[in-house]
Amino acid sequence: MGNINFEDFYKVPNLNFDISRLRVDLRTILKSKKFDSPGVSNFGAISLNQIPNDDSSIKGNNIRGVYWTKPDETGKEVARDVGIDESKYTQLVPEFENTYFAEVYDSLKKNFKIGRIRILLKEPRSTLSWHRDPEPRLHIPIITNPGCMMVIENIAKHLPADGSVTITNNTKYHNFFNGGEQERIHLVACMLEDRFN
Repeated sequence: MGNINFEDFYKVPNLNFDISRLRVDLRTILKSKKFDSPGVSNFGAISLNQIPNDDSSIKGNNIRGVYWTKPDETGKEVARDVGIDESKYTQLVPEFENTYFAEVYDSLKKNFKIGRIRILLKEPRSTLSWHRDPEPRLHIPIITNPGCMMVIENIAKHLPADGSVTITNNTKYHNFFNGGEQERIHLVACMLEDRFN
């Protein structure tokens, strides 16, 4: 991927989704699907799309994908998890058909080149590791609280659940913490390019 040509937190202009409809359909989805959290505490994911006709593409470590971290005082970077070919994730998971999530997915695909798109859970009073990802990410917060912050290098920002879309530069070291007492749930898409279509 080339140089990132937007700010580390880029609020996409003229693109907004109905947060009420997202929340209603999220509650419906959670009646039949649970958050998967392979080997990670305080984190969960539900995939919206998959490799066509490949249920295994949304299970196990495919929920997360490769990232890099500096796990100890040496500061030596190590890779974790498995590499994902994001471009293969082109089929909506059947449970999301006839939901507002399908409309959001179609709209995002028209405006951006995206790979996996997932509903990500961060449990109360928890944080992600300090890490970097292979690509930028597109965030649509669905449920949040004032104690939820994304930190990219030395900058921390709260992303409001107001239907807005923010692209974050996850190729830099970052984390996300939920310092509140309710779950934080975002719709998050992996960007295949660092620019719009």
